[in-house]
Amino acid sequence: MADFDAIVVGAGCAGSVAAYELAKAGKSVLVVERGNYAGAKNMTGGRIYSHALKEVFPDFEQQAPLERRITHERISLMAPDANFTVDFMSDAMNVPGQDSYSVLRGPFDQWLAEQAEDAGAEFICGIPVEELVMEGSRVRGVRAGEDEITADVVLLCDGVNSLLAEQAVGAARPPASQIAVGIKQTIELPASVITDRVLAGSDDEGAAWLFAGDATKGSFGGGFMYTNRDSISLGIVAGIEATMTHGKAPVYQMLEDLKHHPAVAPLIRGGKVVEHSGHMVPEGGVNIMPALTGDGVLLAGESAMMCVNLGYQVRGMDFAVAAGMHAGREAARALDAGDTSKAGLAGYVAALEDSFVMKDLRQFQKVPAFMEGFDRMFCGYPEMIRDMMNKMFVVDGSPVEPMRKQMMPIVKGMGMMNLFKDVRGAMKAL
Repeated sequence: MADFDAIVVGAGCAGSVAAYELAKAGKSVLVVERGNYAGAKNMTGGRIYSHALKEVFPDFEQQAPLERRITHERISLMAPDANFTVDFMSDAMNVPGQDSYSVLRGPFDQWLAEQAEDAGAEFICGIPVEELVMEGSRVRGVRAGEDEITADVVLLCDGVNSLLAEQAVGAARPPASQIAVGIKQTIELPASVITDRVLAGSDDEGAAWLFAGDATKGSFGGGFMYTNRDSISLGIVAGIEATMTHGKAPVYQMLEDLKHHPAVAPLIRGGKVVEHSGHMVPEGGVNIMPALTGDGVLLAGESAMMCVNLGYQVRGMDFAVAAGMHAGREAARALDAGDTSKAGLAGYVAALEDSFVMKDLRQFQKVPAFMEGFDRMFCGYPEMIRDMMNKMFVVDGSPVEPMRKQMMPIVKGMGMMNLFKDVRGAMKAL
C-alpha cells in the first residue's frame, strides 16, 4: 500500500490547483514544497488572466487576494533618451472571464494552498524533493529530506529548473537560448498615488506595462510593470544566452537603469523597495516541452515549460492553473480506474490538447525563434520611432518639410527590406 494516492511536488499555481482537484475527488494528497511556505520562491511579475481560475473557483473574485483589475495595457519602445508608449483600454477587458488581475504571488499562492488544504490535501513546506523513488522506469514516490514517501501517482509542478523531470521522463536540460532570467522589485507606494500616476479610475484598477529596447540595453528581453494595491512590481526578463554573449550590462544593472529612465522614474518616485527576487523563465514553449506523462507521473506548469512571451503579452499562470486542474482531475480518474501507468494517464495529455493550453502553445511555437532573432526590436526600432516622433513634435522655428520628406530618410536608414522582413516574420510567427 502506498502512503498516499498522490504526491504533488511544488505548491505554485499548478501544484496547489492539482492538489485541490485530487482532494475534492476524495483522494489522499500530499504536497511537498521546498519554500518555507507556498509562494515563498515565486516572483512572477504578478498577473493572472481570470478565465482559467474561474473554471476552478467560480467566485474567486470574492475570495482570492487580488491586487488590482488591469484596465490599462501599455507597451513601450524605449530608447536611452526617449520612450514611445501605446496605452490601450477597453470595456472588453472588464468582462468576467476576459479580465485579468495583478497579484502578489506570496499571498496568492498561500490562498491557493489554503483551498487545497480545506479540500483535504496535506502540505509539507521547507523540504526540497531532490530524488524520486523509482521501480524500474516507474515513479513510486519521492525522497523528501530523510523520508521516503510513496504514492500511486506523482505530479511534478516544481518549476522551470526542475530537479526531477529528467529522472521522471528523461527530460533534457533546456538550452540557454530558450531560458531567460527575471528579476523583480516590489516598490511600496500609497494606493492613491499609484492610481493617480497610472491614470486608473480607482484604487481597484491598475495597469500592465511592458518595455522593449533600452530596458535590456538592446539585448533580447524586456521590462515589465504591474500595479498592486499599494505597491508596484517592476522587473526585467532577459535571455540568458543573449545577456552572456553580447549583453551590455548585467541584469541587475538593467533593472537599476530602468528605474532611473525618465519614463519610469516619476512612476516610482518616493517608493520604498520591500522585495527583491529572481527567477528563471522558460521561453521556448512547446519546443522545449518534455514528455508530460510517464509511468506513475505527470508534469504541469513551468516544469513542463508552459509559458509564452509574445512581446506584447506574457502568459504562464493561466496555463499553470489549467494544467493543474486537468492534472488533478485526470490523475483522480486514473486512480479510480486503478491504472496510473503512462497509458492510464493519457487522458491528461488529451485534455490539454483539447484545451487552450496546448492549442495556444502550438499556435505560438514559432515565436521564440523569431523573437530571438528580432534584434531590431530591441536595438533599432526604438531609436527609429524616437527620430520619427522628434520630427513630428519638436518645433525649433526651422521651416517644416512635408511629412514624407521628414520620415522617409529615417525609414530608409533602417532599411525597407529589413522592415518588410520583420513584418513578414512576425505575421508568420503569430
